[in-house]
Amino acid sequence: MAKKASVKKSSVPVPPQFESSVPVITRRPVFPWRWVLIGLAVLFMVLAAANKGLVLAAIVNGKPIFSWQLNHTLRTRYGQQTLEGMIGEVLIANEAKKSGVVITNADIQDKQKEILSSLGTEVNLQDFLKFQGLTENDFNQQLKMQLTVEKLLSRDLTITETDIDNYIATNRALLTATEPATLREEAKKAIIGNTVSEKLQSWFLELRQKSNVMKFL
Repeated sequence: MAKKASVKKSSVPVPPQFESSVPVITRRPVFPWRWVLIGLAVLFMVLAAANKGLVLAAIVNGKPIFSWQLNHTLRTRYGQQTLEGMIGEVLIANEAKKSGVVITNADIQDKQKEILSSLGTEVNLQDFLKFQGLTENDFNQQLKMQLTVEKLLSRDLTITETDIDNYIATNRALLTATEPATLREEAKKAIIGNTVSEKLQSWFLELRQKSNVMKFL
């Protein structure tokens, strides 16, 4: 049998393997901030175009009036007055709840008809709302607040037939009804309205003083 050729190991020394002490520097990918900013700008323009009122209030000869400028002006000029009105509405609603005073939709509709009829037969609700610059919901909220105050301040009021007779006798020129029953009902409502007007300021002032209100505006 043929002998296998023997392979001699190399006599050349192999250098030892060491871990390099010099760190390998790799370049991190640069985040594309420029494209992100461009994308945000495009998104802003799209939103501004779709919701102009949220960003722009008006454009005057090419110069924009931004919504935040409008809000700042309204807050500065009318903020306190508006806030006081909103506080008053909350206080009145709380007082109504404690007193068990409830205003129904039927009450509001009746008050609507009463106001419109006093303006003439040619005035409809939509024309009235447009003239006043109100939505129907805002108008109904005002009526609800008015009716709530009337009920709160007239709970203990007793109106006799003599009171109605005396009112008609002294204020006939102010009343529009011609039918006796309608005339007496109109006079009764007028007496209630006058009583509420007389009590309102002192009643609300007392209600405001008893309340715990913290304002941050």
